[in-house]
Amino acid sequence: MTDLMDKSRSPLSRIQLIALAALLLIMLNSVWLNLFSTLDHRLSDLVVRLVAQNLGPDPDIVIVDIDEASIAAMQETAGSWPWPRAVHGELLQGIARQQPRAIVFDILFSEPDRYRPESDQFFNEVLHDLHNVYFPMAQLEGNQTGGVPLSEMARVIDIPHTANADPNARAILLPPQAVATESWRVGLINLTEDTDGITRRYDLYREVSGWKLESLPARVMRDLDYIIPQQPDISLHWRGDNNSFKRISYSELYADQSRQKPQRDPHELTGKIVIIGSTATAMHDIRATPVSNVYPGTAILATALDNLKNQRYLHAAPSYFAPLLAMFLIAVQLPLFARRRLDVFRIGGALLLLSLILLAAQYFAMKQLYSVALLTPLLFGWAFYFAAALSEYLREKKSREQTVRIFNRFLDPRVVSSLVAQGETPQSLSGQAREITVLFSDIRGFTTLSEKRSPEEIVSLLNRYFSLQVGIIFRHGGTLDKFIGDAIMAFWGAPQDDPQHAQHAVAAALEMEQSLLRFKEELGEDDKDFDVGIGIHTGKAVVGFIGSDARMDYTAIGDTVNLSSRIEGLTKGVARILVSGDTAAHCKDAFDFTPTGSYKVKGRVQEVELFTPVQVTP
Repeated sequence: MTDLMDKSRSPLSRIQLIALAALLLIMLNSVWLNLFSTLDHRLSDLVVRLVAQNLGPDPDIVIVDIDEASIAAMQETAGSWPWPRAVHGELLQGIARQQPRAIVFDILFSEPDRYRPESDQFFNEVLHDLHNVYFPMAQLEGNQTGGVPLSEMARVIDIPHTANADPNARAILLPPQAVATESWRVGLINLTEDTDGITRRYDLYREVSGWKLESLPARVMRDLDYIIPQQPDISLHWRGDNNSFKRISYSELYADQSRQKPQRDPHELTGKIVIIGSTATAMHDIRATPVSNVYPGTAILATALDNLKNQRYLHAAPSYFAPLLAMFLIAVQLPLFARRRLDVFRIGGALLLLSLILLAAQYFAMKQLYSVALLTPLLFGWAFYFAAALSEYLREKKSREQTVRIFNRFLDPRVVSSLVAQGETPQSLSGQAREITVLFSDIRGFTTLSEKRSPEEIVSLLNRYFSLQVGIIFRHGGTLDKFIGDAIMAFWGAPQDDPQHAQHAVAAALEMEQSLLRFKEELGEDDKDFDVGIGIHTGKAVVGFIGSDARMDYTAIGDTVNLSSRIEGLTKGVARILVSGDTAAHCKDAFDFTPTGSYKVKGRVQEVELFTPVQVTP
């Protein structure tokens, strides 16, 4: 590969064209297409998790957690969820005595309790004397013109707005209607996910025709005299994991307040921002975040409050940063690739070192509250490198193409790559005695199916069915031997060694059965007779390339193959899948097997004991 560029008389001109194409893609990516934003997010998420591991949350933010234990423990006292609001009122009284800075509910009290109005009344009586309790409000999707007039809502709650705000603007809002309006200190809890479904940002406000509907964290922190950024949202700077914030079980705190002699610290919530919400999975308030795919919404609210309180949210790098860095990476490589004597590996090593330095820089930038997208420029830098080295790769690839074409007919492409990398050839894989597991699968009801469909439909249907089944065989490491009419023959244990060949064959058969059931649902009632029989046997066989100089196939021959075919023929009226005792013995504890009896098989004196496999549930 060191003489790669000697093959061309004008290497620099080609590289310049590649560079121009790469720069054009960079501009399209950053200005319009944003092709690699999801990949950039994934890399940034990894850095976020690394940084978050070393960060502790604000100790003055405490979650009173309605966890699974609380839901179970409160069953006798409060019944099933949702609990009577009087329960929350009693808890509020106890928390308020400790004089926290703010009490923030992460529970939507959207409807009055029709069956327990006295409970709502008590809750509101408690709230009447408290002026630091906050409630969530949600903006619903849909045509906002059908919502409530914001000018009327502004008479009840504080809605910041511009001088040019539309007095007729409306929004579909879900306020805490179970709470008396004089206690409405509210804010939105809507979260805007990125295109990949990950929550990375928290809205500070949503603007509707000049009216700024504040988020709950922004409203709380504004009342506590913290500076709120004027931007519409913030990129969250995460802390630890989804269990990082201090949590107090709701039921434990509630029970302690009921004791004559409380056992908890009577000042544990003094001066704290207390969030009352749920992390129980049964409450379905779970989001995917960079830190975890199952992150409670209450913990996201706590993170937003933490970020605003400590002014530690993330700042994005300028939009022109990625294109400039990509151009730099390409410009560094240009003079190196223009040399007559080219060491591709040395250039690749230098580029790898530079990439690692940039990734380390991304980590330290994150620690300084700057989010930098580096994957896109690195991709373009590496794309340029691989484009210049492509000719050497193509030359090496050409010498293996014939072997790959042969292997691809009966093996999963991943297995083909492994065999070629090991230097295997058709000659080296011929005439081997192996212990293998052979699978035969034959279609039932094909004659009936043929009578109802045109030849074109039959061919299309078979091709689709075979594609599904062959994909399963490959996925479980099997070798496709051949198609015999409407039957499939496959085996495991060759050409690659597989100590668990029997187990993999049975697993493939079970998945083939499930795929068949789905396929039958697509066919409908008219083709309900369409079915298959699958026979499996494990034993010795000769495997290798057999055929003429014009055409050779990789196949298995011997009694093991014959018996597998005979077993498949016995499935009709017995079971969809039958395996021999030898196969069942090789599977050990991977599956349960149900005996179906012993059967007389052509060519064998002794009867063959057969079994039906059953998937073991973990």
